[in-house]
Amino acid sequence: MNAPNDVHVQVIESNLNLRSLLSWNLQQAGYKVQQCTDIVSARDGFQAHQPSLVVLEAEFANGQGLQLCQWLRHQGHPLILMLSARIAETDVVTGLRAGADDYLKKPFGMQEFLARIESLARRSRHTATPLAIDFGDLHIDLVQRRVRYAGQFIDLTPQEFSLLYVLTQAEGEPLSRIDLLQRAWPDAIDNPRTVDTHVLSLRKKIELDPRHPDLIQTVRNVGYRICVGSSSDREGELAHESTRKREAHHQKVEAMAIASMGKQSRPA
Repeated sequence: MNAPNDVHVQVIESNLNLRSLLSWNLQQAGYKVQQCTDIVSARDGFQAHQPSLVVLEAEFANGQGLQLCQWLRHQGHPLILMLSARIAETDVVTGLRAGADDYLKKPFGMQEFLARIESLARRSRHTATPLAIDFGDLHIDLVQRRVRYAGQFIDLTPQEFSLLYVLTQAEGEPLSRIDLLQRAWPDAIDNPRTVDTHVLSLRKKIELDPRHPDLIQTVRNVGYRICVGSSSDREGELAHESTRKREAHHQKVEAMAIASMGKQSRPA
């Protein structure tokens, strides 16, 4: 089996024996392997190493396996092989719709498992996960989880980083507060209005004028969207808007003065 040794596979499986067996066979086939036992270590490990392939057990408690699959899908473009003892067609459909690229029913043979991994690895060569995203003047480093805006590094909290990443992934399409909450922090149980607090904090760090945001825009009755453009463009827009407001103010003052003079000139 021809497996490039630069392909990084994350194995997320709670069963120690199965996890060890899968990992050993993957390593023997030439893959780099990272093992995770639970949801928290899986998320931390993914953010730290950015694997191109993920082997994910579906049977975590309270549907957390499916939630993690959805979260992974919004963290980039990893290819996901879901493992499950649930073999009903509805279970397979649910797993695929949650974001899995392939679904392997337990029990399975090791040769079939490796063949499916090899198939996904071939796809990953053409859909490699980007190491960074450039969006206007925003540069988002997905490996180090750092953000540079107009050449300056911006210190963001993990929540703010996830929120900004999800907004840029939407490429200008508006997202509701519920969408943002589920995509940025899928295991959070906060009120969707919590998103407003994080948006306000994020605007204070990256907007030229947080009171009149141009980058992260509010879409009435929907939620928020990110607007592409450079800081120089926005500076020009702000200057133009300021000039327009000053001219409107001067015109209003002149109109009031003329009206006042007209009243004073009327005969008693």
